[in-house]
Amino acid sequence: MLDYSYKDLYLPCGTSREAARQVLTEHAEYGSWELDRLRLYPDGSRRIRLRRKIIRVVRTM
Repeated sequence: MLDYSYKDLYLPCGTSREAARQVLTEHAEYGSWELDRLRLYPDGSRRIRLRRKIIRVVRTM
């Protein structure tokens, strides 16, 4: 069974699309996060939920 850890981000309404893309790209490349959910509000702000797998070590002996 897969377990995930989650991270919530908030980008205010003045954030450009390019800046939002850059933030998400950095989290994906350097933190191994993937996009789980993105919600764009009418005022232009964004709530983003990122997730990544939790790797559990299984004892073999």
